[in-house]
Amino acid sequence: MTDLSALEARLTAEIAAAEDEASLEAVRVAALGKKGELSELLKSLGKMSPDERREEGPKLNGLRDRVAAALAMRRDSLADAAIAERLKAETLDVTLPVRSSPASRGRIHPISQVIDEITAIFADMGFSVAEGPDIETDHYNFTALNFPAGHPAREMHDTFFLEAPEGAERKLLRTHTSPVQIRTMESRKPPIRIVIPGKTYRQDSDATHTPMFHQVEGLVIDRTANVANMKWVLTEFCKAFFEVEALNMRFRPSFFPFTEPSLEVDIQCDRSGNEIRFGEGSDWLEILGCGMVHPNVLRGVGLDPAEYQGFAWGMGIDRIAMLKYGMPDLRDFFDADVRWIEHYGFRPLDVPTLFGGLSA
Repeated sequence: MTDLSALEARLTAEIAAAEDEASLEAVRVAALGKKGELSELLKSLGKMSPDERREEGPKLNGLRDRVAAALAMRRDSLADAAIAERLKAETLDVTLPVRSSPASRGRIHPISQVIDEITAIFADMGFSVAEGPDIETDHYNFTALNFPAGHPAREMHDTFFLEAPEGAERKLLRTHTSPVQIRTMESRKPPIRIVIPGKTYRQDSDATHTPMFHQVEGLVIDRTANVANMKWVLTEFCKAFFEVEALNMRFRPSFFPFTEPSLEVDIQCDRSGNEIRFGEGSDWLEILGCGMVHPNVLRGVGLDPAEYQGFAWGMGIDRIAMLKYGMPDLRDFFDADVRWIEHYGFRPLDVPTLFGGLSA
């Protein structure tokens, strides 16, 4: 008869050594399977005499029960270990910061933000937004705006001219947004109150100039428009845009072909520190040009200067963005540097309003 104590010790050791459920199942089959070692011993009971069965039966059945119990215990232990290992692998560290959503990670370019700020201010004054093509004709870009035939701005060193088929009118990239003023006056009857943000193009490039830049112009045409109205509009705009309660402005005589009289506008500022502060100090900074619409421009669009008059102004969007938000180099606006846009950009859902704050 097989030494049951030695068999039990060996099976117990094999059960304890099983590292996973598959190896444990192999031990079970070898011991208790249909042709397992213990199963064969139990089959041998039928060949024994009644006395031998009475003596060996309880021993074999007891061994079978103990082996089965050891298998079940080891199976539970392996299952618990597998669950613990899985939990360890799938553990979520709730102390880590939650990843921000695309809406919070994305940034609005400062130019887009400033255009929204400008239109919000002028919309509150009753202005609408007008747009026009970037590729213009000489007529709309120069002639209709009272530029004489030999004016220096027509020369190649200022303007990007496009090649044209023989006999066709030569086109150009607009050097200012003023052609939209002409197109608007041709298509709409007064009163007119519009602002015109858009891209413009000139052959110039340095820290404060780029070949493509953004400009905003405004136009008012009415029977009673005058210089006092213009000064009020521009003063209120600058106060709202730079978010100061009071602001002194200085209007200096100048010259533009499409306005008469023409004025350059300086705003009060303090440059004593590391930043320019508006509405305080004793310094002055040029910010825009303006004037009353030239009678020749009005006549060119079919308006009688004796009945209608108006005023217009223009300024660089990139420049006023630099002044307001402290950006030192205009070329950075167009370098597509993610670090720059993350620093100077605006959150997508921060829509500028006069009530909620332009740059809150």
